Amino acid sequence: MSRILIPFILFLLLVLEGVALDLLPVSFIANEFQLVPHWVLIFLILKIMFFDGENTSASVIHGLIFGFLIDVVYTGVLGVYMFCYALVIYMIHSLVKVLHANFYAAILLSIIGVALTDIFINIIFSVAGITEMIWQDYLLYRLIPTALANGLFLFVLYPLLTKLLMKWKEERYSKGSTYF
Repeated sequence: MSRILIPFILFLLLVLEGVALDLLPVSFIANEFQLVPHWVLIFLILKIMFFDGENTSASVIHGLIFGFLIDVVYTGVLGVYMFCYALVIYMIHSLVKVLHANFYAAILLSIIGVALTDIFINIIFSVAGITEMIWQDYLLYRLIPTALANGLFLFVLYPLLTKLLMKWKEERYSKGSTYF
C-alpha cells in the first residue's frame, strides 16, 4: 500500500506547492518577502525519519525524481532542484542516524534541510546568473521567511504524517518486504 501512496502523496504535495502562494492573502504576499514552499522536501525528511531503514536509499531516489519534476514544472533550469534535493536528503539521512526520531529532531532537521536546499539553489542560480540578490537581502527576505513558512507546514502535518509513516513501516516489516 505504501508503495503507491507515498509517491501519490509526493505528487500531491508537488502540485500543491504551485498553488500554495495563491491561497495566502494578497497583503501577505505583496510585501518584499519571498516564500518558497519545499513541502516535498519536508515530507521526504519525515519519510527518512519515520519510514526508511538505515540502509535504504528510497528517499534519495524520490528526491531525485520529484526534484526533477519540480525543475520541469516550476523552473526553467533542469537539474537544480533534483541535485539539491538528493544531496540534502542524503545529508539528512546521515544525520538521522545520530538523532532520535522525535518532534524536536524533525523540526531541527527540517529547518536545516530547507535552509541548505534554499542556499544551494540560490548559489547555483547566482552562479548561473539567474538571480542577483545580495546575501543580506536573500537572508532577510527569502531564507528566513521560507524556513519559517515550511516550519509552519511541518507543525500542521507532523501528527498526521508521522503516524501514517510509522504504520506503513510496521506493515512493511511485518510482511518482510523491502522498499527499494
